[in-house]
Amino acid sequence: MKGVVLAGGSGSRLFPLTLVTNKHLLPVFDRPMIYHPLATLRRIGCREVMVVVGGRSVGDILELLHDGSDVGLHLTYRYQRGAFGIAHAIGLAKAFADDDPIAVVLGDNVLQDEGCLHDFAAAFVAGESEAGAVLTEVVDPTRFSVAEIGPDGVIVGFEEKPREPKSHLIPVGVYFFRPSVFEVIEGLRPSGRGELEITDLLNHYLQRKSLVHTVYRGQWQDAGTIESLLQANALAASFAADQPLDTRHDVAEVRPPVGESVRPLS
Repeated sequence: MKGVVLAGGSGSRLFPLTLVTNKHLLPVFDRPMIYHPLATLRRIGCREVMVVVGGRSVGDILELLHDGSDVGLHLTYRYQRGAFGIAHAIGLAKAFADDDPIAVVLGDNVLQDEGCLHDFAAAFVAGESEAGAVLTEVVDPTRFSVAEIGPDGVIVGFEEKPREPKSHLIPVGVYFFRPSVFEVIEGLRPSGRGELEITDLLNHYLQRKSLVHTVYRGQWQDAGTIESLLQANALAASFAADQPLDTRHDVAEVRPPVGESVRPLS
């Protein structure tokens, strides 16, 4: 499975912080925001990742990440020329994906994975469903795509940023697709705001009874507004506080210059 991080957009809800930089370069605790979705993809087993970029400061993203070797990934990039929607951005990964399934993570999401995502990704790859979505419950769902639940408890549709949401269940910005998704995207029509909506893509698979989902029980926070960015920082800080001081990372390496007393953990 290959990974895709969506890191375009103007970040207008984060003005004035994003007047001079891409929002995915803003700090979330001790690292740039974009490191968090990259870590999510690493945890579910992706090593080849495409970053879909857009807007300003694209060169700074490339300067930060380079080829991805510093974060244990092999990165490639595509540029989205305008606000054409999440589904359009996913469509830019067609050549990159080739015949492999893809895991898509929105670039402003912070998740603490407790095995749920890895297990769901493995089940999706082994199964036959064409699409998968990770959902969670939130207090105020009006900023998100919202799942509509039928009388039998089954998801019957998704609605984009409804004024009167029919549930509190939303996607957390982690999706899985077979390569057939690119043909589906080509058949989508722009919404009233001129975008190819992720809700229309998910609803297509619901109608085909080929969408599977899981409810995420770990901690999650988007970072797309000033308030939620502050909450994401607090959440990421709590993750770090839970890590033991001798935590080992399989992609860590010692680079000079270092002090004479520095030694690897035995």
